[in-house]
Amino acid sequence: WTAAVMVTLAVLSTPGAEGRDSPQDFVYQFKGLCYFTNGTERVRLVTRYIYNQEEYVRFDSDVGEYRAVTPLGRPDAEYWNSQEGELERVRAEADTVCRHNYQSEVRTTFQRLVEPTVTISLSRTEALNHHNLLVCSVTDFYPGQIKVRWFR
Repeated sequence: WTAAVMVTLAVLSTPGAEGRDSPQDFVYQFKGLCYFTNGTERVRLVTRYIYNQEEYVRFDSDVGEYRAVTPLGRPDAEYWNSQEGELERVRAEADTVCRHNYQSEVRTTFQRLVEPTVTISLSRTEALNHHNLLVCSVTDFYPGQIKVRWFR
């Protein structure tokens, strides 16, 4: 199975904190996403940098470097990719951050099981008014990977 863990940091501007050419109000976001396949057999880290709801640069551990998503991100991607120490640090974060956090969560969140709410109802269709149809609804459960089977 694949799981994703996301960390979001949103920074709202404060008067005087931005440069003279910056708008008065803006939102800057950093999102770090860890994708896990088969536990920690395969780990992928994607970091996204977002300004006013527009992603402008990202790092993907499968690619191994920063990539500009928009022209706004080109200077940052070029600068960060020229810094060997920065690239080594962010490349290592798939292990130092993602795998580390997975081990913490596997003892708590990933072991959490919530029983589903199951409702079975009878429904009649106009076209088949002499036949009845059983409808099964399964909701409010965790984890999301669940199989629903009908037995006679």
